[in-house]
Amino acid sequence: MAADPGFCAPGLDRADRLRSDPDGLRAAMMRPSARLLRMNGLDPVISDHGALDWGSIAEADPECDLILLGLDGETSCFAAVPQHIGPGQPVRQLWQGLASFPERDAAIYAAARSLVDWHARHRFCARCGGETRAEKGGWARRCTACGAEHFPRTDPVVIMLAEHDGRVLLGRQPQFPARRLSALAGFVEPGETIEGAVARELHEEAGIHVRDIRYVKSQPWPFPSSLMIGCFAVAEDDVLTIDETELEEAVWIDEDGVRAALNEAPDAPFIAPPRLAVAHHLLARWLEERG
Repeated sequence: MAADPGFCAPGLDRADRLRSDPDGLRAAMMRPSARLLRMNGLDPVISDHGALDWGSIAEADPECDLILLGLDGETSCFAAVPQHIGPGQPVRQLWQGLASFPERDAAIYAAARSLVDWHARHRFCARCGGETRAEKGGWARRCTACGAEHFPRTDPVVIMLAEHDGRVLLGRQPQFPARRLSALAGFVEPGETIEGAVARELHEEAGIHVRDIRYVKSQPWPFPSSLMIGCFAVAEDDVLTIDETELEEAVWIDEDGVRAALNEAPDAPFIAPPRLAVAHHLLARWLEERG
């Protein structure tokens, strides 16, 4: 199994030094080697080799904003923000396809998708409603009316395994395929710590109280732009009160059941999250720590 979830591999040199250097940006765009990431809206265009497809920056629509994704050695890499973005592939179908991507390409695509989506949804100022324009190589937008600056956002999400008496708590959301279980998750709210979010979400969704919360692993998740913060916690008891607006079911699964699911055994009690997802890696880490 890969050491990290999907989208976590080192990508491009993000070249922060170029973002506030208009002359340097222009020079980067004018280089014959400059590349444009080919995308169909928010979806990646797949090359014949099953990887990201790159073209010349000359292919970019002159009306589109260009985002500096970064540098690949001396090669500058860009993505374009189209005027209109269609619905694209269903997200679940897309990230299942990304599971076979080269790890570095998946990380580059994750950054590109999140940025393109953010630009497409922030063409107008949240303060005054004026039109905004891209700045800093696509890593900011500025309002043309009031001058307010806006920056790409990342939404923190806690995703956690609660343990009690040698078992972990897993849940199934209504949109999951049949028998698919995963770690419980939820957004970190304003004014809240990671630990506070873990405790609150587990109590709200499953009715349990937890202690000994600890961070394990994180993962960028570009649907549209989240940071999944993986944690473990210890439950005070195993009595569940399920929030049925969030979960269809929640169950305690023992070590043998988790191992069978990760090994895709036909008699496993559930279908594990895909290897791309941090939830899969949390389950694997839990088994490792149990020896």
